[in-house]
Amino acid sequence: MQVSLIAFLLVLRGAKRKRRSQCPVSISLEIVGDRWSLLIVRDLMIRGFRTFKEFQQSGEGIATNILTDRLRKLALRDIITAETDPADRRRVSYRLTEKGIDLAPVLLELLVWGARHQNPAAPCGLIETMERNREHVLKEVRRRWTEGDPNPLQVDGEWRLGREAKEQS
Repeated sequence: MQVSLIAFLLVLRGAKRKRRSQCPVSISLEIVGDRWSLLIVRDLMIRGFRTFKEFQQSGEGIATNILTDRLRKLALRDIITAETDPADRRRVSYRLTEKGIDLAPVLLELLVWGARHQNPAAPCGLIETMERNREHVLKEVRRRWTEGDPNPLQVDGEWRLGREAKEQS
């Protein structure tokens, strides 16, 4: 019993566990390799979600216990930060860290790949616009993160790519 308690405390403190391998792909998958973690990062990055309630109502059907666990793990791995609202100490807002925003190119490529090989909910023209404007999409994601812009990059299935990208399309 005492050994499992020590192991639990080490995990809570962010202690490194032994890796399956030293392969960068394997390490990356250990950190963000489950769908819920990537969808939380997507919601922070693309949809502008910041609160537990917004993640819960994302339409993905994540259970509250799973959401709590993934938010905790993402924070322990320094992919997100949790900030308490000074006006209402019960309210917590989540934000990507530098390490988290560095996942933007990976998520964009997953989006393009998924749209190309599956029947996406997003219109093909929308995906083609994003694919043609990868660099601008990534700049806009980083700008919003740097400036703390809470507006979503995607609203009602339309991407807010800005005037510059629309002119290139």
